[in-house]
Formats: sequence, structure tokens, C-alpha cells
Amino acid sequence: MTCPICDKDTDPKYRPFCSKRCADVDLGRWLKGSYAVPSTDPEDIEEALEQMERQPPKPH
Repeated sequence: MTCPICDKDTDPKYRPFCSKRCADVDLGRWLKGSYAVPSTDPEDIEEALEQMERQPPKPH
């Protein structure tokens, strides 16, 4: 397995990374939102609730 940041061999101490530096780079990307999962949900919670209320109930 190689480090997902720099492609060097991984170090068991920092797995799946090769070093603390690459682990910190990855953490920084998470904190900045670089690894965000795309969503189709509306930003406004009230709008989301209204959309849910408009949908027909799902059969059980």
C-alpha cells in the first residue's frame, strides 16, 4: 500500500500514510472541506422539511 498523499510506502505507525506530515496534510484537507461529499439536499433545513412533507409516504 502506498501513501494516498505522496505515493511513498506507508509506515505502520502512520498508516495509511508514510509520515506524520502526510497525515497532517490529509487532516488539513478534511478541515478545509476539500473532501466534501456532494449533496443534493437543500442548505436550508426548513426547505428540506417542506420537501419531505410534499413527498408521498413510502410503502412499508
